[in-house]
Amino acid sequence: MLEDSCGRLLVYISSMSKRKERLKTVSTAVEKTARMLNLDVEVIALKNVNVPIYVYYKDGESEPVPIYCDREREDSTEKVCTALRSMMFVLSFHPKYSALRKIRKEIIRFS
Repeated sequence: MLEDSCGRLLVYISSMSKRKERLKTVSTAVEKTARMLNLDVEVIALKNVNVPIYVYYKDGESEPVPIYCDREREDSTEKVCTALRSMMFVLSFHPKYSALRKIRKEIIRFS
C-alpha cells in the first residue's frame, strides 16, 4: 500500500435519488478503488436536483475531473471498478495529474 494520499474520489449523488441499489454498487466500487490506490473519498449530496451518480477525481487544488457516470445502467461493482481504473489510467498520462502518474503501476496492477 502507498503512504500518502494520491487524491480524492468525489461521488456526487442526488438527495432526491431513489436509486439506493445503484448508489450501493457505485459506492462499493469507489471505496474498493480508493482503498487499493490510497485515495480519499468524499460523498456530496446535491439538493433539489435529480441527476445520475457521478464520480470525479480531484488532486490537490485542481478542478475535479469526471471519471464515471452511472447513466442509469445496471453495471456490476466490478464493471464500475474497471471504468474508474481505466479513466484514472488515461489521466495518469496527463501532466496535470502527477499524483496518478506516480501510482500508474498500482492502477495497472489493480486490474
